[in-house]
Amino acid sequence: MSGAVPFEFVEGATSDLSFVARGESCEAALAAAAEALLAATVEDPAGVEPREVRRVTLVAPDLDLLLLRFLNELVYLRDAERLLLRARSLRVTQDGGQARLEAELVGEPWRAGHHVAAGEVKAATAHGLALQRVGAGWEARATLDV
Repeated sequence: MSGAVPFEFVEGATSDLSFVARGESCEAALAAAAEALLAATVEDPAGVEPREVRRVTLVAPDLDLLLLRFLNELVYLRDAERLLLRARSLRVTQDGGQARLEAELVGEPWRAGHHVAAGEVKAATAHGLALQRVGAGWEARATLDV
């Protein structure tokens, strides 16, 4: 991954945090969205080490809802297993009117004293949700309920 940050936070409602994540491919935009979620969760996302691996497979009717399911899966794994995760590898396929994501996620358990909370992300919402090709690349837009 290059040194440039592949996402930016944008103006949203006061109890929400919206972002736009970009990448050269659909998978890269999803990985950047995972990074945005991690940055909204901890002060130093770069300090999250790849100590544990989780594999997930998600299916949704379209790419927008696949983005929503992916972000909410990351929130669920953070809440249920106390894991801070990012995407190591992603594969998106579309077939038969469904979008499918196979992901390998890496990260580590939340460690008090090591990880400082940046905010409390409750969930990703459908407000402004989009995962689409834009120009030569891809863009993921999402709003987090904080």
